[in-house]
Amino acid sequence: MKIKDMPLQNQPRYRLITFGVNALSDAELLAVILQKGTKKENIIEMSNRLLKSNIKEMSLTELQTINGIGEAKAMQVVALFEFAKRQKLPDKKTQITRSQDVYKLMEFLKEKKKEYFYCLSLDVKNNVIERPELISVGILDASLIHPREIFSNAIKKSAKSLILVHNHPSGDVSPSKEDIDITLRLKEAGELLNITILDHVIVGDRWYSFRDDEKL
Repeated sequence: MKIKDMPLQNQPRYRLITFGVNALSDAELLAVILQKGTKKENIIEMSNRLLKSNIKEMSLTELQTINGIGEAKAMQVVALFEFAKRQKLPDKKTQITRSQDVYKLMEFLKEKKKEYFYCLSLDVKNNVIERPELISVGILDASLIHPREIFSNAIKKSAKSLILVHNHPSGDVSPSKEDIDITLRLKEAGELLNITILDHVIVGDRWYSFRDDEKL
């Protein structure tokens, strides 16, 4: 049955307007976002099917292998879950006193299937300024991580120090030669700008801290 042929009180958009967003099931919420189903199933049926898969961890390409999901719907799903994750990240006044604080803040990275490189800007009291800033996605390459990109926003935020964070999808948090080279290069650049690289934390099954290991 098509959504338009359902009783009005059962249609997701009507239910949202009339009863509020909290009244909707997960499938109905997803149906409101995706809007249209396929010729063989309406959007609620399709949403129920999608929720039985681990769609929140799927890439754009993986989503498009699911029947009824083209590029547009795949982009909606990827954007939806990324937005939800970002909203869970604390804003200002998240104080960093130890490497475990960084791990708790960025623990979501251990679920990523690619390497994500983030930068935390801190004030004089080691409070995180605004949100963690995504610098790059993909294999960590020193040639792709330019100091200008790292420090330009830090200067705009009047940051006193920075903490670098990236993940190892394998779960092994041992620093690679590339990790070490990037850390030392950015440390040297920071010294010229009077912005301290306070730590570089690698997230995996647990975490590794350059500072704790006395490599910073």
